[in-house]
Amino acid sequence: MIPAEPPLPLPPPPPPAPNHVVTTIENLPAEGGGRSLSASSRTGLIRRIRKVLNREMLISVALGQVLSLLVCGIGLTSKYLAEDFHANTPVFQSFLNYILLFLVYTTTLAVRQGEENLLAILRRRWWKYMILGLIDLEANYLVVKAYQYTTLTSIQLLDCFVIPVVILLSWFFLLIRYKAVHFIGIVVCILGMGCMVGADVLVGRHQGAGENKLVGDLLVLGGATLYGISNVWEEYIIRTLSRVEFLGMIGLFGAFFSGIQLAIMEHKELLKVPWDWQIGLLYVGFSACMFGLYSFMPVVIKKTSATSVNLSLLTADLYSLFCGLFLFHYKFSGLYLLSFFTILIGLVLYSSTSTYIAQDPRVYKQFRNPSGPVVDLPSTAQVEPSVTYTSLGQETEEEPHIRVA
Repeated sequence: MIPAEPPLPLPPPPPPAPNHVVTTIENLPAEGGGRSLSASSRTGLIRRIRKVLNREMLISVALGQVLSLLVCGIGLTSKYLAEDFHANTPVFQSFLNYILLFLVYTTTLAVRQGEENLLAILRRRWWKYMILGLIDLEANYLVVKAYQYTTLTSIQLLDCFVIPVVILLSWFFLLIRYKAVHFIGIVVCILGMGCMVGADVLVGRHQGAGENKLVGDLLVLGGATLYGISNVWEEYIIRTLSRVEFLGMIGLFGAFFSGIQLAIMEHKELLKVPWDWQIGLLYVGFSACMFGLYSFMPVVIKKTSATSVNLSLLTADLYSLFCGLFLFHYKFSGLYLLSFFTILIGLVLYSSTSTYIAQDPRVYKQFRNPSGPVVDLPSTAQVEPSVTYTSLGQETEEEPHIRVA
């Protein structure tokens, strides 16, 4: 009788999937040979990585200040047009910007082929971009119109309302979550803005008619709300679709609706403008700054976030003020410098840590449709992390993942 063969041993269970970042750092060869890095060498490498991340954080802050300088140029040219030449034409100025966007980006979409063609995009999403174009146009109009009714101090304070609007919309629609340091940075930025308003009061800088202050304040709040909606919608589009599509559609519908509004509300005011080369140069400067702002803002939003961009724009009033010290002989106060550096400190605090998306997209889809079937992923599939970071910064601790049974 032949003895039965012993059963073959079971294969060992597969090792857990490694953390690729940690594995890469631990297995990097040393400088003098093929051995793994020592603990001190890994520590030095991690420190160098932190320096790079800090450098990226400073770059994000610097990009936001470029946007602030463009907004400063927009404000200065508008002030010269309104006060020195009595050209109160906010719709016409927006119309010029939308025409430039149309000529550059809408025509780019028109010559593309396939699903990214202008007609293909219009067939799928025309009504969404029509609403977005109206929101963007009226946001610009309401804030500029408010200068006729309320004071500059009220506009500066109430325009900060765009920040909580962006935070709330990002929380509910983009699923972006913030940490304690983000809220501390936001509070510091707003304190810096309040410091600037206090300096305006001390030096007696109360520009604005203030004849019907309630109407002006409501116009600012309405414009800030529409700005917030437009910025969050812009962030969604450039992250899921493309920057060129967003700018092309804004140029198309913005030019269309601003042309209609210009013909109805501002054609008489446009005829009163005393045209000469100086006014023409101011309109060209305004359009160039506005076009640069619209073209560059999606790049900065994609690299940071809509909230970070709006915090950066708080310094635009200070840049305008510093220019006004030489151009319009404004009175200076040391609180202006304190305000500027306070806002910059808040920006650095906000950018020092990344925001994150709280749920894996598949978890979110299942959450929104709880009655639908649950699909089990194959065991060999690589599961994406449930925390996705959305802005620049250094992470010092790992956020708890959301688990679904």
